[in-house]
Amino acid sequence: MKFIETRGNDGTSPASVTFSEAILSPMSSFGGIYSPESLPDLGEYFLKCHVDQDYKTLASNILTAFNIDIEDSVIAEALSLYDHFDDATNPAPLVKVKDDLYVSELYHGPTRAFKDMALQPFGKVLSSLAQARNEEYLIMAATSGDTGPAALETFKDRENVRVVCLYPDGGTSDVQRLQMVTEDADNLKVIGIHGDFDDAQSALKLLLQSDTFNAKLKEKNISLSAANSVNFGRIIFQLMYHIHSYLELVRQDAIKLGDKVYLDVPSGNFGNALGGYYAMKMGLPVEKILIASNENNVLTSLINNGLYDISDSSVIATTSPAMDILKSSNVERILFDMFGSERTKELMQQLDTDKRYQLTDSEIAEMQKVFVADYCSDAEGSQYIKDAFADGYLMDPHTATCFKTYDTCRDDKSLKTIVYSTAEWTKFSPTIAEALTGQAGSSDIDALKAIASEAGISIPDSINDLFSKEITQSVVIDKQDIEKEILAFLS
Repeated sequence: MKFIETRGNDGTSPASVTFSEAILSPMSSFGGIYSPESLPDLGEYFLKCHVDQDYKTLASNILTAFNIDIEDSVIAEALSLYDHFDDATNPAPLVKVKDDLYVSELYHGPTRAFKDMALQPFGKVLSSLAQARNEEYLIMAATSGDTGPAALETFKDRENVRVVCLYPDGGTSDVQRLQMVTEDADNLKVIGIHGDFDDAQSALKLLLQSDTFNAKLKEKNISLSAANSVNFGRIIFQLMYHIHSYLELVRQDAIKLGDKVYLDVPSGNFGNALGGYYAMKMGLPVEKILIASNENNVLTSLINNGLYDISDSSVIATTSPAMDILKSSNVERILFDMFGSERTKELMQQLDTDKRYQLTDSEIAEMQKVFVADYCSDAEGSQYIKDAFADGYLMDPHTATCFKTYDTCRDDKSLKTIVYSTAEWTKFSPTIAEALTGQAGSSDIDALKAIASEAGISIPDSINDLFSKEITQSVVIDKQDIEKEILAFLS
């Protein structure tokens, strides 16, 4: 399978690239990214063949359908990393919460967040490519809280790879920050920046596209890649769990094969939702994809009104910080798939220059054939957490936003809804403790203990141990100093 450029070709870059080329160099002409030239058919026959298959078999056969240029032995080793999740046979369990609402728990990996689902195998694939080519790579990651820990975990101590992770100082939970700043592998560098996630992501994209920065790396015989979801290597592993969750509903006798469902996704950078969109296009029976936002609700405006406007906006700090994002990178792949490269280039250039763009009425209608959206305030999210706990389910504040879209965005109440839970409760314990008790201001460790006691569960050792680990990554700098700090690390 070939991958093509979302903003068209500049006449000097290749018209199309292989999967391995797309993940090693994820940025394309005019500041665009890569999308698949076509998608495989994974319709009813494929689904029927996998009802009784485990997650790794499903994932392997999806990769085969994409016909990617990665050796079978590398794929097998990459997928074997799911064996280290809580349940090796089912790394993403589906839990019934209500008669028509099921939660796909994507956080049972090493960093207790959904990014492990993609980054664990992705890290093995990319590092294997680097070793096979005898090349050195710098992997850049910008994080709003979950990508960073997962990227650091998957790449630590891997040969031919060094990683720089940018995070907004004060813009993550304490547990997320500790997962990053206590990493001590020699090939990892964590940099806090004064700013928000959009600042971190913009800095990453500028460096990926910078001729001078790339030239300086070339002098050191280092190539540049990214672990964010601008890299399709992330997306291909994310679309898999949407198919798995549907098959879990079939296995639990909640639906029959072919029945449509709602996919209910908490959305920040839109990679999770994009995975659902691709799964739908490949044949997964989906009625609509529900896009849940917090008070940074640019996606709600885009889907409901066709207006993407951040011209007079700044990121609002919420209790669901991984969604505190205004520039959602993967919307670009949706625009490209629906409207083509020329229109995508026009819209993305408008966003860069005017900080806004407006879809036409026909484009809005096309978008609304697939997506429906709403947003959830912190207060509403807190109430959803409290109500769910009273009914026996403990969830984090990002998952809570999906309960709002479950309430407001479904036209056909006879269909089942799959909510995607992107983080374990341990990552945001003070918010959850306040929702349950009404008392604010608990430290992370006190909140963890209180919730564990109330729920009758244990704090995972990987989380509990963070609070006694040494801080090894203490750098916090201004945005303009990022390049200098990275080059010093590489020296």
